[in-house]
Amino acid sequence: MDAGEFAKTKLGIDPDAKQLEVLRSNAKRGILNCSRQWGKSTVAAVKAVHRAFTRANSLVLVASRSQRQSSEFVRKAGGMLEKLGIPKRGDGDNATSLMLPNGSRIVGLPGTEATVRGFSAVSLLVIDEASRVNDSMYRALRPMLAVADGDLWMMSTPNGKRGFFYDVWEHGGPNWLRLSVPATECKRIGKDFLEEERGAIGPIWFRQEYLCEFVDNGAGVFRRDAIEAALDDSIEPMSFE
Repeated sequence: MDAGEFAKTKLGIDPDAKQLEVLRSNAKRGILNCSRQWGKSTVAAVKAVHRAFTRANSLVLVASRSQRQSSEFVRKAGGMLEKLGIPKRGDGDNATSLMLPNGSRIVGLPGTEATVRGFSAVSLLVIDEASRVNDSMYRALRPMLAVADGDLWMMSTPNGKRGFFYDVWEHGGPNWLRLSVPATECKRIGKDFLEEERGAIGPIWFRQEYLCEFVDNGAGVFRRDAIEAALDDSIEPMSFE
């Protein structure tokens, strides 16, 4: 069964329409730009558990900006395994990990590029809160997918017009499945709460945190979109030879 049906019948989770779209997707590359409190970590954990449970000896890596956040993700995945009758146990090598009876592993990574190298043959790589993860971390993680031709899914709220999450969303090309879910499309978030938040945090932060907009932070002299519009790939660079 696909991950959507798996969530319903095996885990007792009732995903909404957009969550089902993510869970049922077979895309090799997926990027989810969603509101705060939409349930992205839960959806990602279902995808991770489904992959590990249904494909023996698969390696699922979960990366985030901190060890604490990766640990929280693995804790959530461990709770799902308990619903499947699988007791939580580590793989014996990684402090934040889960080992399944079929030989599959789910491993949570720390947030620094220097300490994540060494994994290979990754079946599924999940990058949680990807807009807050360093570009160097992203570049270190991607080669781990090569041997197993693994899948890569990243999910986050925006964090300005910078970093790999923004670049993939805007310029990643047709290989990426892109899904955007603003809070206005989530039935679990009430209109009254959103109006309160709009007034409390201001329009710029509200657009970013709840409407999934990539907003310039004002730190640069020129806007990111103005710089990109000025670039022309048809002009060859000057040679000084």
